[in-house]
Amino acid sequence: MDDTWYDFFIEALYKKFPQKMQLAQALTNLLFIEREAVYRRLRKDVPFTVYEMAKISSTWNISLDEIIHAGSGNVAFTMKPINYIDPSDTELVEVQKRIQRLEHLETAADAECMEVCNKLPRSLIAGFPPLYQFKIFRWAYEYGNLEENMLFSQIRFPEYASQELESYSRLIKNVAEMTYVWDLRLFEYIVSDIQFFHSILLVSDEEKDLLKKELLALLDYLHEVATKGAFPETNNKVTICISKINIDTNYSYFYTDDLRMCRIHAFEKYDIFSFNEEMVNNFRNWMQLKKRISTQISEVDEKSRIEFFMKQRQLVEKL
Repeated sequence: MDDTWYDFFIEALYKKFPQKMQLAQALTNLLFIEREAVYRRLRKDVPFTVYEMAKISSTWNISLDEIIHAGSGNVAFTMKPINYIDPSDTELVEVQKRIQRLEHLETAADAECMEVCNKLPRSLIAGFPPLYQFKIFRWAYEYGNLEENMLFSQIRFPEYASQELESYSRLIKNVAEMTYVWDLRLFEYIVSDIQFFHSILLVSDEEKDLLKKELLALLDYLHEVATKGAFPETNNKVTICISKINIDTNYSYFYTDDLRMCRIHAFEKYDIFSFNEEMVNNFRNWMQLKKRISTQISEVDEKSRIEFFMKQRQLVEKL
């Protein structure tokens, strides 16, 4: 047993429960072992078993990859692909973990989340199922490895996906502070995508009209959010900025006292993420710097806000 990374593991446990008695009680409840057995493990008289460490890391969102690489100067990122058309039981567990992280953010008074994006992110379209369905459809077309291209109408939401969407839409609005930096062409990209799939007959005329209606409804909602500077459902603060230069991909971070994660969104639907504290802090600083090359349209600068949403509506009306 390498004492160095084991020490980092113990340190990670104390970050979750700073008081030794609280930590011991939590481990006793989680592992179903005697309290004295827990103390022996915390003193390193007896090491945690592989099973115990796996259960702890899974339940408390502790990255063993990060712990093993701690002190090495390397940062471990993780990507867990999910087949959104036909997910396995393991993939469904990952979806549940994603919701659990948001549930934690919902209860943290200091929680902040920031998304920099050139594609409409899950947090914005979760409340508009046809747009989320189009996102899955686009993923299936590009990366689904299907023998035949699926029609937009053939994309069906399994029960888990409907529940995830409902939970995601509700929970994200309960984050204490939310910030978005959008690519100037954010809506132009999705309009172009819809036009393409309509041109190759994978999206029907009726479906194109439905997506157009949903995009206009989304713009109305976002205009209300930007004007108020908050989600209307919860009054939690929202800052919206428009980048003056192109954004290469979607990336984001979650930040609370005890849950910090940064994510790079790849291949349309996959998240590459890390819990490494130094990397999360770097992400946070880098993303905040994006505001220097952006125009804030929420609350302030009414002229820019009106002009932006007017142009987006004109784009969508062309569908």
